[in-house]
Amino acid sequence: MRLLIRWFVVPALLTALAACSDSPREWPVQELVGSTMGTTFSIKVVAPPENLDLPALQQDIEAVLEDINRTMSTYISDSELSRFNASDRIDWIDVSPALCHAIEAARVVSEFTGGAFDVTVGPLVNLWGFGPSESAYEPPGNDTITMAMQDIGYSKLHVDCALPALRKEAPGVYVDLSAFAKGHAVDEVADLLDARALPDYLVEIGGEMRMRGTNTRGELWAIAVETPDRASRSVKTVMRLTDSAMATSGDYRNFFEHDGRFYSHTIDPRTGYPVTHNGASVTVVADTAAFADAAATALLVLGPDAGMKLAERESIAAYFLLRLGSEFEERMSSLFATKVLVE
Repeated sequence: MRLLIRWFVVPALLTALAACSDSPREWPVQELVGSTMGTTFSIKVVAPPENLDLPALQQDIEAVLEDINRTMSTYISDSELSRFNASDRIDWIDVSPALCHAIEAARVVSEFTGGAFDVTVGPLVNLWGFGPSESAYEPPGNDTITMAMQDIGYSKLHVDCALPALRKEAPGVYVDLSAFAKGHAVDEVADLLDARALPDYLVEIGGEMRMRGTNTRGELWAIAVETPDRASRSVKTVMRLTDSAMATSGDYRNFFEHDGRFYSHTIDPRTGYPVTHNGASVTVVADTAAFADAAATALLVLGPDAGMKLAERESIAAYFLLRLGSEFEERMSSLFATKVLVE
């Protein structure tokens, strides 16, 4: 299956690694793979029961992902979200419960991050060439950014999931769920596997992950985080996880260079410009991939100092990598240091 959305892969390796063990025994694993959201998905099921219908499971997974795409993609012109964005109405517009609850959950992150994560950032993402339109190769003018900022602000988007419906305060308000939807898709697939009573699995979509139980050797899942180097790919650290989710946001894969300066796809919704601090990536471990996805984006926008303060205040398990010349410095929030085993 190749779906029609072009969301960029979140810039992290986040690959499940083979575990090191002296034990010769390994449980069998079945892997289901495919394409979605402009990237790939991989679902590993350890020791699946003999009566598990794998083709049917693959079909169900693809149906879940297709439905999310048709609901939340800004790269599909007739998706539900694209139709909402194209409307110039400022009264309540009926939407599906799925879209409403996703935006409601994303707004929670917008609120406690003070807008560092903002689902209305779409016009800025598009303006800087990181959206559905053509890529940019030079920064937009300051006046253009100022004009776009008039439609930015999560407070200009109202949500009532009792209806369910959304309302814009201005026709130009544009919702972009790119920093939420892949994590949300991971959660939906994980819920599907939970409903099948599968105790040991790993779900990965474009670098966002959620895992349960143990790997093929009966050990915690080993997950690699990439060194945030623009010129090469290597593993920076390995985390051991179970019954949790993880997502990374970084500045080193989706960017353009102009006059010797790098412009990242991570736009600060509060200023209209890409981030300029030395924070290179942020990894968040949480209960859900959707929250990890959005929180990692917010913490990267905030930077290592303000981001760490927020992570401590909100009890977020966060792992920061800072760019110091050609070297990288790691910092961990208190919850991350106590919760996550790092090799």
